[in-house]
Amino acid sequence: MNNFNAHSNNDRIEMLEAIGVSCIEDLFAQIPQAARIDKLNLPNAISEMSAQKSLKALAAKNETNYVSFVGGGAEKHFVPACVAQIAQRFEFNTAYTPYQPEISQGTLQMIYEYQSMICNLTGMDVSNASVYDAATACAEALLMAVRITNIPKVLVSSSLNPEYKQVVETYLSAQNLTIKYFNSVEELKTLQEDFACVLVQNPDFYGEINDYSEVKNIFSGKKTLLAVCVSIMSLALLAPPSTYGADIVVGDVQSFGLPVNFGGPYGGFMACLDKYKRQLIGRIVGRTVDADGKQAFTLTLQTREQHIRREKATSNICSNQGLAALCASVYMTVMGKEGVKEAAYLSAKNAHCLAEKLSKKGFKVLNKEFFNEFVIEVANSDKFVETLKQNNILAGLKLGPDKVLVCATEMNTEEEIEYYISKV
Repeated sequence: MNNFNAHSNNDRIEMLEAIGVSCIEDLFAQIPQAARIDKLNLPNAISEMSAQKSLKALAAKNETNYVSFVGGGAEKHFVPACVAQIAQRFEFNTAYTPYQPEISQGTLQMIYEYQSMICNLTGMDVSNASVYDAATACAEALLMAVRITNIPKVLVSSSLNPEYKQVVETYLSAQNLTIKYFNSVEELKTLQEDFACVLVQNPDFYGEINDYSEVKNIFSGKKTLLAVCVSIMSLALLAPPSTYGADIVVGDVQSFGLPVNFGGPYGGFMACLDKYKRQLIGRIVGRTVDADGKQAFTLTLQTREQHIRREKATSNICSNQGLAALCASVYMTVMGKEGVKEAAYLSAKNAHCLAEKLSKKGFKVLNKEFFNEFVIEVANSDKFVETLKQNNILAGLKLGPDKVLVCATEMNTEEEIEYYISKV
């Protein structure tokens, strides 16, 4: 335990002498006195028992006893108990981001398996080790396309998640890049300008499954890349973006082993064709053999990023969502191909069942084709949502005065669906 002992006074004196100062205060000499805080306005200390009681009282204010039909980028899916048990092992759960994780072959192998499973689902050749979330991944995909094509303009679908749009606009405005929004594939046919990328979401924010098979033909002969933001769970049932010409695929692994937990955590993923791998941000783990011919994992494929290239880096993201990627890896491994497919099937089945029952009750379902989210028209969305909330049901996400985005997953039982219908 000696490694965890605090410094002694002699240790401090020795370190101060080594750097040529007489006291710790000298270390802060360059900070103006006006910028310093003399005393923190903190309450008096309390006992551990009192602290626990106070924290439990605060936690009790969170209302969690609801049946959820909310989606819009965060869905409540089943998480096997072993996901948390494995992810919380000390070998994985660390606050430190290892800049040289070659020392941990276990961590590197986990990331490699994660990348492989993401590639299997998306149909892409290469995946990174994750980024913050889907919104970040969308923005980074557009910046990646600009670097590849050297064209400072991008096209973004108007049906992209509004929160993703905000992040995209923030990222691209800082680099003086132009964003043009479009409403349909037909609209793309009328454009004459050159664009670095077309970013679409499929299923889109409103749950609609769109046909983007024409996009690559529309831009045939041009440098324009196709980037697709996907629901990772939907890919267990739907054709991967590679089948309709995607160059870059992004999304979030939240539905794979990450519970909805007051705003996080999330784990964005990025995957692309092999020819673009040198422009793919973040860690990319490769598999090779060592001097003894044994299997080994290494980061030689990564673009080295902020810790070497600084302003020339492809991205200045400092870390990947390693723990989130681990949870997703454990989830996919435990569930297996058929298990993930079954979860996706049940999600779609429950959503279509609920949509059909709402339609029979007089609500207009606005979607033609959807996976597990759909939009309904209501007389008053505020009243609709509040009425169900009073009955311990989170009805969905309000989109306006008369529209609600409803989501169902494998977690929603037949009884919950019937209960929802009985209260609308």
